[in-house]
Amino acid sequence: MKIGKNMVVTMTYTLRHNDEQGEVIQKVDKDRPFVQLFGIGTLLPAFEENLSGLEKGDTFGFPLAADDAYGQSSDEAILELEKKIFEIDGVVDTEMVAEGKMITMQDQHGNPLEGKVLAVKDESVIMDFNHPLAGEDLYFSGSILDVREATAEELDHGHIHGPGGHHH
Repeated sequence: MKIGKNMVVTMTYTLRHNDEQGEVIQKVDKDRPFVQLFGIGTLLPAFEENLSGLEKGDTFGFPLAADDAYGQSSDEAILELEKKIFEIDGVVDTEMVAEGKMITMQDQHGNPLEGKVLAVKDESVIMDFNHPLAGEDLYFSGSILDVREATAEELDHGHIHGPGGHHH
């Protein structure tokens, strides 16, 4: 069975900066493989394109330029927010809202958005909402452990159920 739209793919991979010899960013092994539903828009399109057509047992290795991965860093993703929005019961948690900390927030549509605190001022907090790998060229290598068709329920819910997936 080949990787394509609406297929559940189980794989291992190593993600590196730049190329095959680059610094390891993330390693996913057989003990806790990556299990994902392909073709529904949750993965980088160029990542899916490079894996499309592969089968169980196949190995892969491919670069992704920053523009095909998480894009370039943008000054527009750096925002100065009122400190009040970080208050809980009128108090800002200074351990959570501290320079260098990652904070999960929501965009105007209620979607989760990770931001890094760049600076804490008297009345505001400067946050960077660029993806941590924005501006980085990446290299993926790994192997395909399994490929199967997604169930109707998985397609309806938009995620995998069972081992390596979501449990209701």
